Amino acid sequence: MDRFVSSYRNRVDAKGRVSIPAPFRAILARSGFEEVYLYPALGQACLDGGGQSLIEEIYRLIDALPAYSDERDQLSVALLGDCVALRIDGDGRILLPQPLIEHAGLEGEAVIVGVGHKFQMWAPGRFDAHLAEARQKARELKKLLGRPAGEGERA
Repeated sequence: MDRFVSSYRNRVDAKGRVSIPAPFRAILARSGFEEVYLYPALGQACLDGGGQSLIEEIYRLIDALPAYSDERDQLSVALLGDCVALRIDGDGRILLPQPLIEHAGLEGEAVIVGVGHKFQMWAPGRFDAHLAEARQKARELKKLLGRPAGEGERA
């Protein structure tokens, strides 16, 4: 299965166009999908994006909840209500809608980061802070996972 990896800094022009990195476009093309789904990330000031497999994953998540439940309705609105399908032009760019630009604080430049099953689009300063926090938490997790069994546990 193809995964989105690495990070790229791309210009966001005055019209709101940004290039999708070529390796990410290749993943989308191999899946037979010529558009990008983008939506405001939950709990983060960035955008989540991907192709058909991401939308299918979201539908599986929603379908696992009871029909007509508040949780299902809320998750559907949160993940699908602001989601847009954007066509990639001949130059590999998409045109970002203003509400998405505002949510992510994108002005002049975007960091596009592969996180496996999806990618994220960040304002550079916000991404730098997020990356520093993620690295710190990863170091703490490494220490925790590297402990011998039983160490640090109370009887």
